[in-house]
Amino acid sequence: MRFTSEQRHDDGVLARDFSLGDIPGTLWTPRTTPAPLILMAHNNGLPRSDARLVARARYTAGVHGYAVASVDGPGSGDRPGPAAVERAGADLRRAMQAGEPVDEILETLVGALVDAAVPDWTATVDALLRLPEIDGPVGFTGWAALGIRLAVAEPRIAALGLFAGGHVPRAQREHARQVTVPLLLLLQWDDEGNPRQRALDLFDAFGSTEKTLHANRGGHLGTPAFELEDTCRFLDRHLR
Repeated sequence: MRFTSEQRHDDGVLARDFSLGDIPGTLWTPRTTPAPLILMAHNNGLPRSDARLVARARYTAGVHGYAVASVDGPGSGDRPGPAAVERAGADLRRAMQAGEPVDEILETLVGALVDAAVPDWTATVDALLRLPEIDGPVGFTGWAALGIRLAVAEPRIAALGLFAGGHVPRAQREHARQVTVPLLLLLQWDDEGNPRQRALDLFDAFGSTEKTLHANRGGHLGTPAFELEDTCRFLDRHLR
């Protein structure tokens, strides 16, 4: 792992970009370390530079004292995607322009994105946990499809805070039955792109004995600001 830039913010959070092989990422660390690690990912592989993710990361580090990391997987940010991602992305754009159904294309696209991303995130956890400023355990927040796969594949993940606002392929819905760590699932009740019943069925599928569903009225981008604080309190209960 090689750090390529750093910036100390007024709240004491240190933001550092890094590269791990061809994996680009950002690590936000609080003023006081060592700290538990939170992996943070946007739905469907949106880049780590997105302003909403950066704001969540800085709050989680600055107010709650976690180290927060995010990476751009293949097909995210400036990284080219594998052939399956590029083909499915082109198919999705064509179908949307033609007004055609997209569910089956999303199955392929999101599945390919998750398949490509999981090894990068696992390698990143390996590297980050060697740093003196990070002291496990590890939590994950954000992208549900990725979080499910990581929780199954990565025993170091001790808690999941997921957003039910992205497409979760059938394979990940089946994998959810193998997830047993504590879970907080956020649902926007009127999310225009993600059927409510599908999210409720996903919540029911998780094998976790401790799982909580927070549902709020509003569309995809209407998650209330207080849910970030509630997610951090959930992480506090299970990672501290």
